Amino acid sequence: MGKIDDRLRELGIALPDTPRPVAAYVPAVQTGNLVFTAGQIPLVEGKLCCTGTVGRDLTLEQGTECARICALNALAAIRGLIGDLDRIERVVKINGWVASADDFTDQPRVMNGASELIAQIFGEAGQHARAALGVNALPLGAPVEVEMIVQISG
Repeated sequence: MGKIDDRLRELGIALPDTPRPVAAYVPAVQTGNLVFTAGQIPLVEGKLCCTGTVGRDLTLEQGTECARICALNALAAIRGLIGDLDRIERVVKINGWVASADDFTDQPRVMNGASELIAQIFGEAGQHARAALGVNALPLGAPVEVEMIVQISG
């Protein structure tokens, strides 16, 4: 067990198993020293934790929790590919999409669920660039989707 596993335990976080793709893609790919995850939706034990649109069907707080779950699934996808999360040298970028009601403009606050979690886990190496976009619908009715790019060692 490495320092990231220890940190997850300190935070009371159990990383899920690598998410199974719901279409024709793989959870993560590596090119050089970068790992790119596929978009991760808030699956818990293989099922969406909730569906709908933030600002209409879900509250800001529910959307934020969904972003957090998505980030955990992205980390699980990375771990499934590289084996040891201690190999992550830097979280480079997080992209997030929020299924949003027409008048909902708090996508950045929703995505803070992912960003703040990553900063808690990785500290300074978790400081990343980010995009937070509002969309009218996401796969399977998911309220949030998150993808991550990380730099890894050797």
